[in-house]
Amino acid sequence: MKNPFSAPRRSVRAGVLAVVVALGTTACTASPTADSDTGVPRAPTGTVAAVCGHTKPGPGKAPAGAVEVDPDVPGALSAKTKQYPAGTTFWLAPGTHTLGDGEFDSVQVKDGDAYLGAPGAILDGRRLNKYAFTSESTDVTIRGLTVRGFVPPQDEGVVNHDSGDGWLIEDNTIENNEGAALMAGSRQQVRGNCLKDNGQYGLNAYKDGDLTDLVLEGNEITGNNTSDWESKVEGCGCTGGVKFWAVDKADVRNNWVHDNRGTGLWADTNNNDFLIEGNLIENNDGPAITYEISYNAVIRANTMRRNNLVEGRKFAANGDSFPSSAVYLSESGGEPRVPARTTKIDFYGNVMTDNWSGVTLWENADRFCNSPANTSGGSCTRLVHDQERCGQPAIASKPLYDDCRWKTQNVDIHDNTFSVDPRSIGCSALCARMAVLSNYGTFPKWSPYMGDAVQQAITFTQHNTWRDNHYTGPWSFMSKDTSHVIHPSQWQSAPYSQDRDSSFVQGG
Repeated sequence: MKNPFSAPRRSVRAGVLAVVVALGTTACTASPTADSDTGVPRAPTGTVAAVCGHTKPGPGKAPAGAVEVDPDVPGALSAKTKQYPAGTTFWLAPGTHTLGDGEFDSVQVKDGDAYLGAPGAILDGRRLNKYAFTSESTDVTIRGLTVRGFVPPQDEGVVNHDSGDGWLIEDNTIENNEGAALMAGSRQQVRGNCLKDNGQYGLNAYKDGDLTDLVLEGNEITGNNTSDWESKVEGCGCTGGVKFWAVDKADVRNNWVHDNRGTGLWADTNNNDFLIEGNLIENNDGPAITYEISYNAVIRANTMRRNNLVEGRKFAANGDSFPSSAVYLSESGGEPRVPARTTKIDFYGNVMTDNWSGVTLWENADRFCNSPANTSGGSCTRLVHDQERCGQPAIASKPLYDDCRWKTQNVDIHDNTFSVDPRSIGCSALCARMAVLSNYGTFPKWSPYMGDAVQQAITFTQHNTWRDNHYTGPWSFMSKDTSHVIHPSQWQSAPYSQDRDSSFVQGG
């Protein structure tokens, strides 16, 4: 089940504190995240908590009515699952449980089944089995287990491999597998898990069909993409902590997302209605958050620090002037015609410290539905389902002129704290930039978006706004295209008139 999408290149203000307090969320302090002697990550501060090594233990004895599974009997878990009816609770006794020796041996779950691990219960694929829990059955519970040693191929996952709906995946450690630790179905809740050191993702939220109402809360997501997929498939856009594909409504809160090779949280292709709040996102090689060709999101009260240092330095070393940044909003914006809890991308109350740059708003003039430059498979926008409609001559006139492209529009960036000391992260002023820009439209020949049409629109007419922010450091701003670098006074003046009532403290 390979994803059909690939990615393109591509003093604290009183207002901030008021937002955070109103949310009932305490912003994490900027304490060091790794011990200076050992390099081992320290526990986070604030509302998020370390989970790896601290998962909530499962029941110490079999609950009433549960079927006990003996680890000393190879394949017992699979056999008992087949033997008992749907809705059975299985209690895995302490020890290492295994499946058969075949690569496709797995636990084929039934509707309403529950799998509870005793303290010390491990399900080990021994690098023989591809998948742990399979089938499209619904309302399955996986709790209190360590799941390790499974070897799914690229873009596939170990737990809920077939994206069954209504699963509760809670208080597990899913580590040292290939592929993704988890896949996702609608109404899935992922709470209190350690998703660690997996080959590709901690979670690959992709389903061949509708995927709605996803909750990701209180997890530690760390060290993923050990296989370094970008080095194997350059430009695959298939790496990081979590990848979301065409998810409609997701709540991502109070997670510790750190030290992943690639992006921390990446929503790619027709996602909508996301709430990303109260997370601590730090030390990821790529951006903390990427929101790409997607719609309508609230991103608030997160702490992001030391993200995108690895990828940002690569851009700089290669002489690439593109504003690689810690938050990357690419062809994404608010769209009132797509139903959601908000009609914009509302980015507020966030504290960003010593990342490689801040927020980049980007819109590729050549990337639209039915364009050969659209790298997201055969996807069209949520406003036009038949991509064949997006051709000449119809695309040259409204409504298709607007509806055939994913727009970076209605983005409101306010009441945030952006702080960077270039010396502390070893860079020049290239790591203290904000940007709203596009490329000059050139392709394909029949494109109605030639020239600077999109550059002008994203900068001046698509309602993208910075306001009421606080900046510390040598910040500069990039507008229209990569050749226009301006300083705060210009940024705040006509024709840009951005960052009204914001404050700037030079430093670094």
